[in-house]
Amino acid sequence: MKVILDECLPRRLVRDLHAHAVTTVPRQGWAGMKDAALLRLIQGEFDVFVTLDANLVYQQSLRPDSLCVIVLRAQNSCYETLLPVVDRLLKAISSARPGTVIEISA
Repeated sequence: MKVILDECLPRRLVRDLHAHAVTTVPRQGWAGMKDAALLRLIQGEFDVFVTLDANLVYQQSLRPDSLCVIVLRAQNSCYETLLPVVDRLLKAISSARPGTVIEISA
């Protein structure tokens, strides 16, 4: 799966998701973009978008055939806080289907 991590997530997560082709929004040069513009770029290039922004899926329209969004629900974006959900995140990525939203609580 081609996965992109939102800029609010720690870059260190990339190495924990080594089973997939993973990059980050900043690495793509898309940091600071508004959600709508960012989603337009991501849809069609990536299979999965991982974010902490739970409101994104309600505020933006996703093409049903394009992308799976995984929302991590956590108290903060610290790597140590998110580390316990890496196994569940890997499983969610592996089972991701276009047009779906998966929520994972830390």
